Amino acid sequence: MYEETVGWDRREEYEILDPTDPETIPKFVDPLPIPKIARPMRPYDSSKSRELFYKITMREAKHRFHKYFPLTTIFGYNGTYPGPTIEVPKDVAIKVKWENQLPKKHILPIDHTLHGTMDTPDVRTVIHLHGANVDADSDGHPEAWFSRDNEFVGQKYEREIYEYTNHQAGATLWYHDHALGITRLNVYSGLAGFYLIRDFLEERLNLPKNEYEIPIMIQDKTFNKDGSLFYPDNTTPPIDNPIPSTPAAFFGNTVVVNGKLWPYLEVEPRKYRFRILNASNLRSYTLGLSNGEVLHQIGTDQGLLHQPQDIRSFILEPAERIDLIVDFSKYIGQEIILQNTAQTPPSPGMEVIMKFIVGKEVKYPDTSTIPNELMPFHPIDPALAVKERTMILDETKDHYGRTLHLLNNRMWSDPATEKVKLDTIEIWHLVNNFNFPHPIHIHLVNFEILG
Repeated sequence: MYEETVGWDRREEYEILDPTDPETIPKFVDPLPIPKIARPMRPYDSSKSRELFYKITMREAKHRFHKYFPLTTIFGYNGTYPGPTIEVPKDVAIKVKWENQLPKKHILPIDHTLHGTMDTPDVRTVIHLHGANVDADSDGHPEAWFSRDNEFVGQKYEREIYEYTNHQAGATLWYHDHALGITRLNVYSGLAGFYLIRDFLEERLNLPKNEYEIPIMIQDKTFNKDGSLFYPDNTTPPIDNPIPSTPAAFFGNTVVVNGKLWPYLEVEPRKYRFRILNASNLRSYTLGLSNGEVLHQIGTDQGLLHQPQDIRSFILEPAERIDLIVDFSKYIGQEIILQNTAQTPPSPGMEVIMKFIVGKEVKYPDTSTIPNELMPFHPIDPALAVKERTMILDETKDHYGRTLHLLNNRMWSDPATEKVKLDTIEIWHLVNNFNFPHPIHIHLVNFEILG
């Protein structure tokens, strides 16, 4: 087991800290960690058609979420949380061997009544590269899972080494676990990381880069008294059987950013680029700066926009990414909060995400720019659509009285009814009959929102 070596500061602040009560946890005592960059085991060699090759191992590890917390057991890619950031050039294919060295016992309660958990190992993994255009056998199908050392594999398991062609526009993607029945637990436990595709067109735009380009992963979590991760093992209101039983909704009561609770970031009075990811299971955020400063949005999930958009706040749903430039040059010596103004669900402390502390000088002159135009935009012509489909998201109850989600009145395990023709355009009408938002993303393809 990997263990963080930083000592535990036992000052008086810890004596009044209760990990179960967010109001007792001091904010802005930890600097924002920056995820390490993954290094390939084999470098790219175009003359030999040799691809970049990575090996990333999932391990149980110890992680300190807060300066005054004890160490917490997590699952992590290469034993870290977040996992290492993979950076690759557009159109340069890479191969990744994802190794499962996790223990056989999960650190969170398993509901063995859920589809995919009844006769399978408790700890299973499969990796989905969220937002990527990949072949199906490298997409991370929920039933393509594998246990420790590949002792057991799911019925859709096809390959040990995944291939990513990166044949798409530069964008902020992320990789995360996708195992059937336990995705929520594995991602909550720490199995998530950034994947950045670099586009040569983007490199010519002179955007903030290197130490002035920072990925930010936001998750909500709840902790037990001993600092371990808490995840509910019963519904609300509780049912008698089964136990554990998965609740339909769970919101954590603390904010974790790049693995730290309410951290701070010291910035220079200059422009920064932030790639922000909401890696929470269910919670959405409405984010903005406490001083009302304009944010220059330059990108979304699928890459850079055609032109920057000036905004003061934005909604970020689970799994959604946004690409921003923030100019701190006017705020020398000030402290600015990245705040959350979403009203539901209310929890003390959730209105604050992290703090920016603006210094008094820059190391180097800021020559970065916010271009008037970013990337060419080629809208899809709706007139070219060969078919229109309506997909209705609805819900029913299982025989325990718990919420069961349906799509066009069918369950996930039912045979596929939507069969599309390769290289055609379709219009899909997505209708959400739930009483809460339900973000949608479609594997293997990009799409354009019409309204």
